Amino acid sequence: MQLTKAEEQVMHILWTLGEGTVQDILKEFEGESKPARTTIATVLNILESKEFVKHHTSGRINIYSPVVTKESYSKGQLFGFIKNYFNGSFSALASFFAKEANLSVEEMDALLEEARQTLTDEEKEKLNKK
Repeated sequence: MQLTKAEEQVMHILWTLGEGTVQDILKEFEGESKPARTTIATVLNILESKEFVKHHTSGRINIYSPVVTKESYSKGQLFGFIKNYFNGSFSALASFFAKEANLSVEEMDALLEEARQTLTDEEKEKLNKK
């Protein structure tokens, strides 16, 4: 599910904090153009209806925490991006990235080796869990 920019901003803050109140989240916004307290509360209500956050109450204060992890959301966004812009092709994405970033052959080899190592490590973890 795609989040709006405001929803993503609040989620990034919650992912960093682990949990927080509306006031805690508001404190994390930088600069003079901080959103209103009611705006943060509204965004949190929307995120809760989308099942991205949950809350518990302490006294009269709601304390919010993420339900969806940053990693899970990021993975979904990345795969959606690859599907929508590169027809689901990782090789098309890698080719585009290599051209746009003007990567050398050595840099591409290093990226591929890192990917291979990550996949090998993940496979080893899966085998150890069985």
